[in-house]
Amino acid sequence: MRIVFLFVVLLLASCTKKSESVEISAIKIVRDTYGVPHIFAKTDAEVAYGLAWAQCEDQFITLQELMAACKGMLGEIKGKEGLIADFGIKFMGLQEITKAHYEQDVTGKFKTYLESFVAGVNAYATLHPEEVMLDDLFPITGQDVIVGYLLGNLEVSHAGQDLAKIMNGTILKDLNSDVPKGSNGIAISKRKTKDNKTYLAINSHQPLEGWYSWYEAHLISEEGMNILGGTFAGGICIFHGANENLAWAHTVNHADFSDVYQLEMNPENDNQYKFDGKWLELKEKKYTSWFKLAGPIKFPISKTIYESKYGPTFKTEQGVFAWSFVVGRSIKMAEQWYEMNKATNFAEFKKAIEMRGISTLNFVYADKEDNIYFLSNGGFPYRNPKYDWSRILPGNTSETLWGTETIPVDSLPQVLNPKKGWVFNTNNTPYSATDSVSNFKETALNKIMGYQSKGLENNRSNRFLELISQYDSLSYPDFKRIKYDNQYPSKMMTPKALNLEDLMRLDASKYPDISDAITQLTHWNRKSDLENTTAALFIISWLEIDRIRTESGRNIRYGTITEEDCVAGIRKAKKELLEKYGTLKVPLKKVQRLIRGNVNLPMAGMPDVLAAMYSKKTKDGTYKAFAGESYIELVRFGKNGVEIESVNTYGSSEKPESNYYTSEMKLFATQQLKKMTLNKEEVLKNAVQIYSPMMMKN
Repeated sequence: MRIVFLFVVLLLASCTKKSESVEISAIKIVRDTYGVPHIFAKTDAEVAYGLAWAQCEDQFITLQELMAACKGMLGEIKGKEGLIADFGIKFMGLQEITKAHYEQDVTGKFKTYLESFVAGVNAYATLHPEEVMLDDLFPITGQDVIVGYLLGNLEVSHAGQDLAKIMNGTILKDLNSDVPKGSNGIAISKRKTKDNKTYLAINSHQPLEGWYSWYEAHLISEEGMNILGGTFAGGICIFHGANENLAWAHTVNHADFSDVYQLEMNPENDNQYKFDGKWLELKEKKYTSWFKLAGPIKFPISKTIYESKYGPTFKTEQGVFAWSFVVGRSIKMAEQWYEMNKATNFAEFKKAIEMRGISTLNFVYADKEDNIYFLSNGGFPYRNPKYDWSRILPGNTSETLWGTETIPVDSLPQVLNPKKGWVFNTNNTPYSATDSVSNFKETALNKIMGYQSKGLENNRSNRFLELISQYDSLSYPDFKRIKYDNQYPSKMMTPKALNLEDLMRLDASKYPDISDAITQLTHWNRKSDLENTTAALFIISWLEIDRIRTESGRNIRYGTITEEDCVAGIRKAKKELLEKYGTLKVPLKKVQRLIRGNVNLPMAGMPDVLAAMYSKKTKDGTYKAFAGESYIELVRFGKNGVEIESVNTYGSSEKPESNYYTSEMKLFATQQLKKMTLNKEEVLKNAVQIYSPMMMKN
């Protein structure tokens, strides 16, 4: 039956002429009060079709932009901005990697599932031609979706930053991200909770809008799928969430997920490089993308790169450099997530991890059997330990060439069921995931993996450690208070500003023009609630310090701030606050806002607190939240099953005319959650809308 269904939808979705539609009554999309889609169907494949349809209803612009980039066509939609993305993706070789492995690695039931999702997207596009941004974008294929997964995993690994540095000529290689985002995952054993339940906080910090903003969905089939959680536009299943038996959170980890090599070129032939004493020819690769100039006018742009034994290779004014990245070693990440969605116990979940499709990311896990688990995942190749892999590598020897063998999962930093009953990660070192006795011990292997070393914490991790140490056992309200905490720790630091506490220790007498601001910061309680009158001064000071250090190339791992940085930041903040508000003591609620459409709400939080929020200055001088706290899902496993509460930043839809464009904003801004359920009958009882997706009629 499943094969017949897929054949029919694929056949119908491939039609290019406008057709009449027919309802697929076997699939139900059930919308709740907030617009979250609950997809019910008999088979997994039918659920995938329904998810695709719901995503298109809610996020079709975002999905099209992502698919256009994956196909190298975004320049035809967004002009210069899109063209940069097109060439970046082509230079990475993601389409070629996918094409080379698709038929061999994408098979069986998962292929049926994937291609049913694709059929749903194509059917929606055919039946809604007025919403299609580019006529020849459709039909999309399963390969396009897999390219999207590779791109997303590469994005969170920060490997693309090495490519950007090569292209911009600034090829100092470091192992950190310039993206102002983080994530939190916290798992608490029932041995440490007052209600004898196991807790998990799923709290990824992502952009609030765009390709990698969260989309909440509930997927339930009669083939063992019943999961609620977050995915992205173009995501075919849940990336992190909870089913009836287990749940997991992802956080971004910082390790050496890519390498840059400088090639030794033949002085008599600029297309030859030395490798193990021999001159080898570079392979020339020419790529073309179309550039939208104005309206329907577009023209082709071509660029040439090269390929060496190390991977994509680029000729620059500073030399010839090659780039390798771990994400390209497997295309099975979407399948791994699918298997994780359907896992029913820790053994099955661990078996899915062993697929090694997901090349990066931390896992923070909990289940109904009270297992809690932390893993800092990475698809690392074995590297020769005699080289410093955090720097530019010699590209003239097989000693620096990656082999096919991958470091096994059991050798990666991980903790299972520690004695103290808790694990966590806030993008900090993986060697600090629980109590000091149970932590995974850093070994010499980290020299070739490049994880943040022991002691390299951030404000969120230090604050969490301060808070958890206060409890022998904790209640669910205690757990929520920790998750929503908005205060910096007693000693501030980040991996890129180890001495951040110095900002709070300036001598006011040395700087009379800002002595009042320095004194105010010195006496600050380090909180970022809405009424706090110093948080805005700190945020604006820190944004200026961050800008100065980034422009001077000092915003790197193990970096520090100078007294001059601090003074410049505070001067900028004082000037800005006095010009707009006439005082330094401005409640945060006046400065930082959550804005979408006509809804404009005060927003608490600041960079690198547990309830993190990042904001950018707008034309009117207020600061609009753009990243940080986004999709939040709190899960409890007890004798009576699983309990779930969640909230998303805005709502399910990106369409301003939708009822679900801002449906969750008030909840989100006031740190409230909505009760969710995996129970089909309860979902149906409280449904606001029940309908079926469509397909083309013959």
